[in-house]
Amino acid sequence: MRKPLRKVRLTGVWLVLAACIGIGSLPALAADLKPGTHAGTLYGAPYRIDIPAGWNGDLVMLMHGYQPAGAPRTTPMAAADATPVFLKQGYAVAQSEYASQGWAVGDAIVDNERLRQYFIRAVARPAHTYIYGFSLGGLEAVASIERYRHVYAGALVTCGATVSTPELISRAAVTPLVAFDGLIPGVLPNLDAADSPPFIPPAIFAKALQTHPKEAALLEKRLQETPERLPGALMLYYMALRELEQRAGGMPVDNRATVYHGFGDDAAFNRQVHRYAATRAAMAYARRNVTLTGQIEVPLVMQWNAFDQTIPARFHPIYPDQVRAAGHGGLLTVLAPTGHGHCNFTDAQTSTAFQVLVRKTGTGGR
Repeated sequence: MRKPLRKVRLTGVWLVLAACIGIGSLPALAADLKPGTHAGTLYGAPYRIDIPAGWNGDLVMLMHGYQPAGAPRTTPMAAADATPVFLKQGYAVAQSEYASQGWAVGDAIVDNERLRQYFIRAVARPAHTYIYGFSLGGLEAVASIERYRHVYAGALVTCGATVSTPELISRAAVTPLVAFDGLIPGVLPNLDAADSPPFIPPAIFAKALQTHPKEAALLEKRLQETPERLPGALMLYYMALRELEQRAGGMPVDNRATVYHGFGDDAAFNRQVHRYAATRAAMAYARRNVTLTGQIEVPLVMQWNAFDQTIPARFHPIYPDQVRAAGHGGLLTVLAPTGHGHCNFTDAQTSTAFQVLVRKTGTGGR
C-alpha cells in the first residue's frame, strides 16, 4: 500500500538527533511538500527534493561526485543523472549540492544528514531510507552509513572513490604527480607552495607527455591510464590536491619515507623524486574528512566500471577488503565491473544494482 504524504511533528527524538549533528532548528515551513520538484537552500547548501506522484513511501538520499571549486551552479539545483532511475520506481529522491565545492567531504556528510531530517519534517518519515553515492559521493555515502548506523536500510555505491582521504590523496594524487615530476621534471611547481596555481590545463600535461614518450608509456602502465586519458587525470589530481591543501591549511601527505615502485629504475627514481613534509594540522584535517573503518551494519552494494580513468582498478578492492576485515563481509555485495569510463553506467545498470540492494535489505515487495 502506498504511503500518503503527511507532515511529521518535530519530536523530542528528532531534536536530540539535530543537536548531535549541530544543525539547530530547521527553517520554518510554509506548507507540506507535495508531489513534484522542490528546491531551495538549507544552511547554505542548495538542495532539491523530487517526489513522484505515486510515491511508495521510501526515500533515496543521493550524493553527487566531485564538483570543482568555483564551478557554476544552476538555480534551481539540477538533478543528478541517476535521479529518474529512482523516481520511475516510485522512490522520492533528496540531494544536496553541499555548502562548498571541491573536496567537500565534511560538508557533504553533514549537509546530507540535514536534508534527510528536513525531508522528515517537510514531507513524512519514510518507511525506508537508502543512500546512493557515485564517485566522491561514494566515499561520502559509506562514511555516512558508518557514522549514522541506524538511519539507512542500505547503501548503493557506483564508481566510488571509497578510500580514506589520507590514503586516497597519497596514492591517487600525490603519487601520480610526483611520478610525473620525477620522470618529466620542470613542468609542475612545488605541490606545497602557497603561490602555486590552483589549476594546470590538461594541454600542459599532454604536451610534456608527447615530448617524452618513453616516460609517458611508463606512467600509463603504472597508473592504469591510456594516452588519451592521462593528461586529464593528472589535471584532476593536481586540482583536487591543491584545493584540499587550501581546506586543510597545508600539505596533507608526507612522502619523505615513501618507497616508490614500478616507475622504472626504482633506486634512481626514489633518489630523485620530490619529497614533501606534511603539516600536522593538514594531516589531521584529512583524517577527519574522512577515515573509513569498514564498520557497517546495513547491506552495501558496490560496482565500478571495468576501465575507469579516474578511479583505477587498483583502488576498487580497498574498501571491500576493509569491510571483510571488520567482519561484515556478509553485508557486502560487489557486482561485476561493466563498461569503460568514469561512472559510465546506463540507467538500466543503475536500476539493476539498486534492485540488488533492495533484495539484500529485504524491504522490497511491499
